[in-house]
Amino acid sequence: MEELLNLKLKRFLSLDVFRGLTICLMIIVNTPGTGANLYPYLVHANWFGFTLADLVFPSFLFAMGNAMSFSMGKLKFAPPALVWKKILKRTFLIFLLGYLMYWFPFFKQNIDGLWELKPLSETRIMGVLQRIALCYFFASVIFYYLSEKIAIILSGIILLGYWGILYVFGVSGSELEMASNAVSKFDLSVLGVGHIYKRDSIPFDPEGILSTLPAIVNVLAGYIAGIFVQKKGKTYKGISTLLVIGFVITSLALWWDLIFPISKKLWTSSFVLYTVGLDLSIMAILIYVIEKKKVTFGIRFFDIFGKNPLFIYLFSELFYIILRMIPTSSGLDVFEWVSENFFQNIFPGGFGSLLTALAFMMLCWALGWWLDKKRLYIKL
Repeated sequence: MEELLNLKLKRFLSLDVFRGLTICLMIIVNTPGTGANLYPYLVHANWFGFTLADLVFPSFLFAMGNAMSFSMGKLKFAPPALVWKKILKRTFLIFLLGYLMYWFPFFKQNIDGLWELKPLSETRIMGVLQRIALCYFFASVIFYYLSEKIAIILSGIILLGYWGILYVFGVSGSELEMASNAVSKFDLSVLGVGHIYKRDSIPFDPEGILSTLPAIVNVLAGYIAGIFVQKKGKTYKGISTLLVIGFVITSLALWWDLIFPISKKLWTSSFVLYTVGLDLSIMAILIYVIEKKKVTFGIRFFDIFGKNPLFIYLFSELFYIILRMIPTSSGLDVFEWVSENFFQNIFPGGFGSLLTALAFMMLCWALGWWLDKKRLYIKL
């Protein structure tokens, strides 16, 4: 019994470290210091191309699928009514929290200086947590009713189908351009311009409805990888198999990129394969380092993030919004003042911007550390 318990703790340690690493990078990417540009590899690609920042979100979806491979084992034998209740409840909660996060702080000052409720007609509907919720929902349903083999076939159909949708329903000759692709057309027709992300060159939602379809495959791949790890992944043969499969999938993605470019904002099928291939390789390396070589240096740090990943992410977003709302006498908000009057004065340029993001990330880590110390694990 003790040996089985230790085995369970070890396999969840690798998973928590993987998830923690993604949350850590997600916070750094989302909260760069002001006064200078962040390093290019920590900034999302403008449209086509790939940076380290582009790997973060799909990796979290992959890690979520990996975690589901452990939890869904119990649900497989549960009554359908109970399973659907659990799936719908969690989907609704995560989606609602994501929506409220974009509506936050709920009130704004009008031109007369009076406070009024922020109109729902201007609130973004889709987003990071909303995509997580939808991917969780569809992946849960797929794995409750279908086998892993069918899920692999379905993944191929989704990726090829999405490729076809973009070229059939996009504007001829500019099917992959921001203003004329099928994703933009679909999201604008369903959501309306008031509910679309507006911080790009034109209204376009990088976490829209249609582009969520291929993102489901990232979760399916994580689930299948989790099943494999439970069976063979902790052996040297299993680790090498993960590395080989990761290399093959990454190579296939780079070939596909020649005719269907890698794009995080469009979440193209080649982007899905590329991130899945990299995640398989990263997971194999983590298993080798943590489980086989027993390396523990730095593990605790990322493990803290992995214990309450969605809650810490939600906190980081809300905390950042609050800091950007508080003015100072200099005319800068609190976040800007700290970044430009402290970090940029000591380390001007990209390094100062990075240190600001790292300092903010450490504040979020401190919350995670306190929650872990109190044995508080908030499952969203």
